[in-house]
Amino acid sequence: MYAILYRSLFALLTAFGLAALLGPATIPMLHALHFGQNVRKEGPKSHKMKQGTPTMGGIMILAAIVVSTLLWGRDSYSFVMIALLMSGLYGLIGFADDFIKVTRKQSLGLRPWQKIAAQFVLGIGFAIWLYRTENVGPTLWLNRLDIGIFYVPFALFVIIACVNSVNLTDGLDGLAASVSAVYAVFLSALLCMAVVTATASADAKLLHDQSALSVFAMATAGASIGFLLYNAYPARVFMGDTGAFTLGGAVAAMALLSRTALLLPLMGICFVASAVSVILQVGSVKLRGKRIFRMAPLHHHFELGGVPEPKIVSAYSIVTAMSSAGALLLYWFMK
Repeated sequence: MYAILYRSLFALLTAFGLAALLGPATIPMLHALHFGQNVRKEGPKSHKMKQGTPTMGGIMILAAIVVSTLLWGRDSYSFVMIALLMSGLYGLIGFADDFIKVTRKQSLGLRPWQKIAAQFVLGIGFAIWLYRTENVGPTLWLNRLDIGIFYVPFALFVIIACVNSVNLTDGLDGLAASVSAVYAVFLSALLCMAVVTATASADAKLLHDQSALSVFAMATAGASIGFLLYNAYPARVFMGDTGAFTLGGAVAAMALLSRTALLLPLMGICFVASAVSVILQVGSVKLRGKRIFRMAPLHHHFELGGVPEPKIVSAYSIVTAMSSAGALLLYWFMK
């Protein structure tokens, strides 16, 4: 039963090591291919100096997650494959978007309708797969809430929301990777807590599924932390949509496979803040002709207010850690 602890830690260290080792080879390659960031004109003026910084570094994150998870997550390859495919296929959408941007030297890649259509097609497929997967759908919250066929649109919403929220959070050096790492570590802690405290009569398959998902979560955290060696301020490489979509798919997979999606607004509060700030900003401009924030997403509001990037990243990570700790307490008392 305690194997979940050392396998999860080995997954963390393996993914970190792989991401760290991939950096010295990947960054020069991206430089040689001229895969540089094209800064959007409407973005903060301070970001103009980031023009040309290599992007698509998310391939480092994805590679580290896949190898580490397959190596240590053998408890339940059924759960592992769902999580890896959700991360990988959404990462592929991001890769296509990035590739078009860098090859055409423009800030727009895939058209908005193309990205959302691809997300919906994958999302519907994954939602149905999860609905039919044992120990996942259609039950929420510790097997206490069965929502039946409505699980499919619920899961679709969670997937689309996670992918786009993480993508919106990827606006400062190290921000998306830091917040994703904190979320993943606490999600793994929740799963470890569930397995270690399970009674002798607990479903053995469920425990194996949770163990494998804990490994995936720690692999995601390790890959994100390893990537931060090169992405922390001042960034030497950006993850691009390749990395943001990969992490978005990973966050969605962790939330749905662990049946903790109802805790996601609390554990992923900074992701929610990014998405909600954009919705409020767009709605206010269209309805009132006025802005609520200096710029959306919210981290740009703070940035334009004079808060340094590293301080914003630190604050987001701390808030995510504290809200996730609160979610763990809520899970424990409700259990």
